[in-house]
Amino acid sequence: MGVTGAGKTTVGKLLARALGWRFLDADSFHSPANIAKMTRGFPLTDSDREPWLRSIHTELLECARKKENAVLACSALKQRYRDLLAAGMDLKICFLKGAPGEIAARLHARRGHFADDSILAGQFADLEEPSDALVLPVGEAPETVVREALRKLNLTPST
Repeated sequence: MGVTGAGKTTVGKLLARALGWRFLDADSFHSPANIAKMTRGFPLTDSDREPWLRSIHTELLECARKKENAVLACSALKQRYRDLLAAGMDLKICFLKGAPGEIAARLHARRGHFADDSILAGQFADLEEPSDALVLPVGEAPETVVREALRKLNLTPST
């Protein structure tokens, strides 16, 4: 979890690949209306996010039903969002943490994504840092972040 530009998708894909788990990108669950809103630089409201979070939760429950492990890359900025996502399952949270200036610089270098730095201030305003998460620094190389997550979560990469 983390604000836009923190590296959730990059780190999540690498982590899923290392573990041989399924990767879920929360961005792929957004409605066309949500994407259009963010593309225009408007932050999503809680009512915009509710159906999005519920659809992700449904997919997570399906993974759990199938006994399929997954890595989810999702902003999950507020505690109530994380509570909704975790309801009824064992969910471990990794928080990709970085300073606003550091994240903004990353966003300026990113191409082809609907979210840019126009929504970053709103994301930092909404961010409720989790007290129960593994905190990982944004400034490290993604491979280093993945190694740290594996070590601290006591997970063994697949061969």
